[in-house]
Amino acid sequence: MAYASIASLMRMIELLLTSKSPMQSLICDHKEEFLALQRKVSSLEVFLKNFDKSNDTEKMAYLEAQIKDVTNAVEHTIQLTLTEAVMANDEMHKEKEHKRLFDSLKQVAEDIDHVQNESPNIQDYNTASHYQRKWLLEKLTQYDGSSDLKVISIIGMGGIGKTTLAKEVYDYESIRFHYDVRAWTTVSQKYNVRDILESLLHSAMGRKFYMDDELDLADRLRKSLIGKRYLIVMDDMWSSNAWDDVRHCFPCRNNRSRILLTTRNKKLAYYAGTENLSLQMDLMDPDESWNLAKSMVFANEALPYEFETIGKQIVEYCTGLPLAILVISGLLSRSKRTIEDWENIAEDVMSFVTKDPYERYRHVLGLCYNHLTSDLKACLLYFGIFPEDSEISVKGLVRCWMAEGFLKSEKDLEKEAEKCLHDLIDRHLVLVCKKSLDGTKIRSCKVHDLIHELCLRELAQSQDIFVMKDIVFDKSYEDDDLDEGDDSGGDGDSDAKKAQSHAFSPECHHLSTHKMQPFKRWTDDGMCLALLTPEHDHLISRQTDDDDYTLLKRTRSIFSFLFNSTFTLNSELIHFSLLRILDLVTTDLESFPPQILCLIWLRYLALSGIGEDFYVPPEIYRLWNLQTLIVKRDSPRYVTFTEKIWELMQLRQLRLHKYYLSNPPRESDDEESYLAFSNIHTVSGLSPSSCRKEVISGIQNVKKLVIYGHVSDYKVFQESRLFNNLVHLHQLETLSLALVRKWDSSENWRISPATIPSAKAFPVTLRKLKLEETSVRWEDLNIVGELPNLEVLKLMWNACIGEEWYPIEGGFTRLKLLLIEHCDLKYWKATDDNFPVLERLLIRECHMLEEIPIEFADIYSLQLIELTDCTTELEASAARIQQEQENLGIKPVDIRISSYPHHFHG
Repeated sequence: MAYASIASLMRMIELLLTSKSPMQSLICDHKEEFLALQRKVSSLEVFLKNFDKSNDTEKMAYLEAQIKDVTNAVEHTIQLTLTEAVMANDEMHKEKEHKRLFDSLKQVAEDIDHVQNESPNIQDYNTASHYQRKWLLEKLTQYDGSSDLKVISIIGMGGIGKTTLAKEVYDYESIRFHYDVRAWTTVSQKYNVRDILESLLHSAMGRKFYMDDELDLADRLRKSLIGKRYLIVMDDMWSSNAWDDVRHCFPCRNNRSRILLTTRNKKLAYYAGTENLSLQMDLMDPDESWNLAKSMVFANEALPYEFETIGKQIVEYCTGLPLAILVISGLLSRSKRTIEDWENIAEDVMSFVTKDPYERYRHVLGLCYNHLTSDLKACLLYFGIFPEDSEISVKGLVRCWMAEGFLKSEKDLEKEAEKCLHDLIDRHLVLVCKKSLDGTKIRSCKVHDLIHELCLRELAQSQDIFVMKDIVFDKSYEDDDLDEGDDSGGDGDSDAKKAQSHAFSPECHHLSTHKMQPFKRWTDDGMCLALLTPEHDHLISRQTDDDDYTLLKRTRSIFSFLFNSTFTLNSELIHFSLLRILDLVTTDLESFPPQILCLIWLRYLALSGIGEDFYVPPEIYRLWNLQTLIVKRDSPRYVTFTEKIWELMQLRQLRLHKYYLSNPPRESDDEESYLAFSNIHTVSGLSPSSCRKEVISGIQNVKKLVIYGHVSDYKVFQESRLFNNLVHLHQLETLSLALVRKWDSSENWRISPATIPSAKAFPVTLRKLKLEETSVRWEDLNIVGELPNLEVLKLMWNACIGEEWYPIEGGFTRLKLLLIEHCDLKYWKATDDNFPVLERLLIRECHMLEEIPIEFADIYSLQLIELTDCTTELEASAARIQQEQENLGIKPVDIRISSYPHHFHG
């Protein structure tokens, strides 16, 4: 993680030198010292990259540790000194901190010189066989003379492809049609029954359920499955206890339902009653292994003969494990494809002599990690912060990478982050979980548990991130004593225990709370155990050891994965003075913690508030380093930001449920010159009435804009005032307009339609448009159809009103995805000229529409028609389009039909 430390320090120095902040005058007084330090750190980065080319692993590890230590110390020293200076409330104290800063800058420059002088001299590919797929599909769908519920297992070691096979079959069209309900959950070694139940309910019913009692969750799941043919997949199950904890939720009503388990444990499969319904996945033989690697590295290219011998030797070392073969293939495909390069890789691979297959796999994965560039190493290791098997939001992940300073200081950090993620995916180190509807964006991702183990192992060795695992919290707090060193989590978790041993290292930078259960012990301050280990709780209450407080001050990130918990923060946060990331978005806060306003180095803040008393204070502008501000609230009231908010010059993401933005202050005497968020990427939740010329000028670089209003804002939209200024957003790619009504008697559901003035009201850069409850006339969509670069159009919940839609010819020339949801559309006439390159058509809850225009059969690019909760007549018309395409010799469109589970069977 040396690169990450250098990148973080460089970014901090650049921000100090270029940004307006409360410490600007202090920086100016020492500008020459900061510029000299910047040059030294830059030379240190070059020095590290050059040394990396020597490929001496032992010396490289030593140098990285030295550089990481000194750069972290430099950053901490500067930040602590500046924090004290800013917080000083008298001139004598400020003068003292001036002198201290000067001395610190001089000392840290010498430390960097010392390091240089004293350093040593220089995608998911399914590997299952056709027989295995066929066997599994038959067991899941064919009638064998019995209608009883059956449990089927896929058995095999980690990384052999169990999950990939299960997922492929789970998504088959024949499986979708065969079952009324499908639900998927990942169990993992350290499971939580509540998580399993909530996951299955969410998957089965399409929405989340929040209940205090596990018995209520279990009862709701069982009742939701009664009378239905269901398929339940329980992925990565380790113990019989996990099966016993949930098996009573699955009713058997003679309807041929199935439960599919994936497990490494053959005894568990037999215990669940699947001895005769188990699929054993074996390791690949040498020919299969080489064919897989060859297809990954050379794809359709011809294989040069001289590479085959050495390539087979490398792949043979993987002993047939698909994950190891894919990862080593990713390394080979990224090499220079010279014999010398491959020989060096072969030498590295086979240098570790062991007959233990598991140790070989670990060695191969570790080798591929060592061949990553420094920035990719930092990004990959970050997955170790998250719980094993967790599905991670890509948006949140890349924002954290940016906040940590892992990425190069370029204008478009989002693109740099996306590039790093795709690189890790191409190397088969990260798995894609979900994509956007149009398939162009990755929405969520995860890592295989063997990769997660690698991350924990590397983090434990580097002492750079402390991950608090379940075993710290899965304890009984029946008395007042905290038993240290509890390892009730069982064996097989040595790396996590090793990570815990570094809890008090001054280089521990990140605290990650995974699943802290039970929630029984609280400190007087409110929730120390929700953020910290019991040992940290002891530290805070003792208040005597300066080294312990140094640890808290040097903590850079706090994450919470405590879903749906509610608590109040009082004084704990004051100890984390250098915090960069505070992510409590999964935990409900009753009020905004005022101590947050003292965390002046914070770059990423995500909170979730409940009740009308939760508000964002106007003093939020004090967090001048803030890049991301996310606040989820359930209050109907708007948040109002004063003009001081425009002082957050680093802001890239501003996401709240609904808020007003005041006009930015003028930057000079020029009436047209306003202070602006120059780095802004996403603005979400902005009120329609805030879309004034001055505000639009302040966010003119925004790429994604979500405008959210209520019926009281409708007049702004109806009179087209909303569109007067949007055209000035010259980089806007995604626009969402939502005018949500309160469903009560005081508001009319039907209101007069709004008018879109002209296509010129929109920026020409617009690629995605979403309208929700906007009550636009269908004929006004002809204006939207003129947008030259529009690729995605989503029309949701009466976005358009009326029964007829007759698009004019020549519109929507670049549209690839069209979503229509919940509207009164009854008659739809169109030609292939209207949507010439359409790829995906999604229609949901349109209960009056009975026909898709047959002319859609002439759209050669059409790949998918997806109908959800629609009429049987509409389903029949989709089938006619499919048949017509077959008659025309066109590849027939894929049709998917599903329904929302509206009713709950009691």
